[in-house]
Amino acid sequence: MFDWRWEFVWQILPRLIEATGNTLIAAGAGYCIALVLGLVLALAQRTRHRWVNMAVNEFVEFVRSTPLILQIFFIFYVGPQFGILLSPWASGMIAIGVHYACYLSEVYRGGIDSVPKGQWEAATALNMTTMQKYRRVVIPQAIPASLAGLGNYLVGIFKDTPMLSVIGVAELLHTANAIGSENYRFLEPYTMVGIIFLAISLPAAGLVRMVEGYVRRRMGL
Repeated sequence: MFDWRWEFVWQILPRLIEATGNTLIAAGAGYCIALVLGLVLALAQRTRHRWVNMAVNEFVEFVRSTPLILQIFFIFYVGPQFGILLSPWASGMIAIGVHYACYLSEVYRGGIDSVPKGQWEAATALNMTTMQKYRRVVIPQAIPASLAGLGNYLVGIFKDTPMLSVIGVAELLHTANAIGSENYRFLEPYTMVGIIFLAISLPAAGLVRMVEGYVRRRMGL
């Protein structure tokens, strides 16, 4: 029998709202790490040093081929054996950041490859260094071409934050589990978590499309 209790929903809502803030912080921090590290990995894959290319390529493939939850466990539980002691928050955000950086590196790589060869040749003719080529010519043109992929992974990171509950990070799912265990009622907290994720993910995806369209119009694409 369907037994929905609105009074229980209003009772647990403040805790879920607080947990939503924690979830957004974790997703935002992880995404910032992924944005920066992903670009570094993408550039490292294009270096002239073959051993660097091979090492970075193998690292990216390894991370992409293993589950995020395993990486979270590894950083939090195995790290201390090597003297790396991190809080659940730090472990979770680093794991998410590194995991998605490997995906974003491929997005960046596609954007860089989309820059016309003539742009590279023009930069070379102007006697620019490699870093100047990337900073002044290539990356400004590669980012707009990468926006769709970058935005999609932002939503993906937000939806993967419940995995942090396995190491005790007080995000939405962890809080819902705690509420359900305390009150022996799981219908309302789990349903509300689903609604909250939907209410944030859909507008975020729409905002990403709007930003992408705006940038493309400004650049005449």
